[in-house]
Amino acid sequence: MGLLSDPNRRRALISMLTRLNAPICVVCYFAGVAWFMGLAFEPFTLRTYMSENAMGSTMVEERFPAGERALATGREFAAHKKKVGGMPVDWLVKNMQDRGLEVFTQSFSRTLPFPDENKERYIVKGTNVYGILRAPRAPRTEALVLSAPCSPGDGNNQAVGLLLGLAQYFRNQIYWAKDIIFLVNEHDLIGMQAWLEGYHHTNTTGMSWSPLQGRGGSIQAALSLELSSDVITSLDLVLEGLNGQLPNLDLANLFYAFCQKIGVLCTIQGKLQRNDWDSVSGYNHAVQTMMLMVMKQASGRPWGDHGLFLRYHIEAATIKGVNSFRQYKTDATTIGRLLEGMYRKLNNLLERLHQSYFFYLMPSLSHFVSIGYYMPAFGLLAVILLLRALDLWVQLNTPPSTTEDGVADIDQQSSPGVLSVLTPLVISHLTGVALYALPIRFQETAVEHFPVSETEAVVLTAIAIYTAGLALPHNTHRLLSGEGTEQGWRVLKLVAVLYLAVLLGCTALINFSLGFILALTLVPLAAFVTPHVPKVLSAFILVILSPACTLLFSVFFFQELQDMPVSFQDGWLLYLSVISQGILDHSLYGSLVYPLIALLVYPCWLLFWNILFWK
Repeated sequence: MGLLSDPNRRRALISMLTRLNAPICVVCYFAGVAWFMGLAFEPFTLRTYMSENAMGSTMVEERFPAGERALATGREFAAHKKKVGGMPVDWLVKNMQDRGLEVFTQSFSRTLPFPDENKERYIVKGTNVYGILRAPRAPRTEALVLSAPCSPGDGNNQAVGLLLGLAQYFRNQIYWAKDIIFLVNEHDLIGMQAWLEGYHHTNTTGMSWSPLQGRGGSIQAALSLELSSDVITSLDLVLEGLNGQLPNLDLANLFYAFCQKIGVLCTIQGKLQRNDWDSVSGYNHAVQTMMLMVMKQASGRPWGDHGLFLRYHIEAATIKGVNSFRQYKTDATTIGRLLEGMYRKLNNLLERLHQSYFFYLMPSLSHFVSIGYYMPAFGLLAVILLLRALDLWVQLNTPPSTTEDGVADIDQQSSPGVLSVLTPLVISHLTGVALYALPIRFQETAVEHFPVSETEAVVLTAIAIYTAGLALPHNTHRLLSGEGTEQGWRVLKLVAVLYLAVLLGCTALINFSLGFILALTLVPLAAFVTPHVPKVLSAFILVILSPACTLLFSVFFFQELQDMPVSFQDGWLLYLSVISQGILDHSLYGSLVYPLIALLVYPCWLLFWNILFWK
């Protein structure tokens, strides 16, 4: 404290920070990147462990015997689904009632803002079917959920069969202290959203659904099951939910513990567990696994039906069966035993899962990186913005230089007008509002005048508005009277740098992966852009580091991480699809990534674009 309270020492410290500002910023940037890349190295990770005492031991005896019968039920479900051309509601209701469940249905409908070309749907109507197994040994104030989406075609039939098999087996057990809800939802995430809104008496997305006639207790945890083959080689755990939310780490630990006990091959991000952490190949494997989790979390979209449960503070995950070239095989009976063990452990919970981590990254199922380890990587990037703000503040408060006659330099002495700073801020955010609101509103007009579909109209309109924002400097100076001053761009950059620091900090607290990716690209341009750098080269660098190009590079990088590289043409089509899905996810489920980019990140980038072309 003495260093900051003494005026002379404070002045010396500020002088040193401003004199070495650029080298310190460069060192902090590379240190932040190096810190993040080192997170996958074993000394930086922690071994997973069970924090919840009620689930600390896997000493339960799993006896589920009816794997083959469950597969036969799945084939019967597939036949009825093909016969009715959709979800066989009557058949499901009858089968659940035969198994002693209280069965209810929920109809729902949703008109999408524009057609979803990936799944070929626009007006969605469907029915959810769920059965409740009432707890025989408790007051029925809490519940667990096991769901299986009814996928089109031959997808996920085995999961529905196993769900019904587990329902019949659970019905004959007497140790349940929580209601167990067996849910078969239609139209994947849309049906799950309708059921969750009906269960919690909320309507946040404008969907039409019928009220639920029956409900259980407060939902403590949920698992979504995806199986599309009679033979499974491994089970993949999917954790990423809406807006980058993750379930309590104990849920992942429980899955891994039972996989180890029963002998099931388990993966995360589709990648197997490796033990050669000290080798280069082992480290690369861990980095790829962790980066896949970062990319999925940054997207903000739910990567399974479980992702929508997290909004309601319900710990949930998706277990996905994978049938690959591996020699290891797992039958439906073994998967049923694994689910039985997990639900028996969740049944023992006396309170919600809360003792373990909610913010983490996983380079493997046996290791994790806690928030205390990965936040310094972001902090090293964020401190660059504070250092540049300090440098700008010192420059603005430095007395103007004088000539030999003792007269102050007029250009340095003139202070910027409020209009010269406020106008770029207003125009930038109006452009962001246009990017957010106009693509969907103008889709019909675009379809009438151009030979494109509704989805293409929305995406191309968004790209057109984004590109039109590059003309912002010319529009700004046309509205301003006179030329901008030297002090003017410094004030504008100080505002923009502090704005970006607060924006990235808030984003990283909610979704670390998104905040870190944005910081990697936006911090360098925010730190070093001025009106005095070469215009053409700097404009090219700013475009390359813009949010749109960051998304484009992320699409190709994600495909590389999944070992599925694509050509530029296929990558461009995938990029357009990602944009349309981002807008749809915001409209359907409330994803915050698209409004964040359109209303805040893009206008902030436009401020730096304006500074580059400052007159």
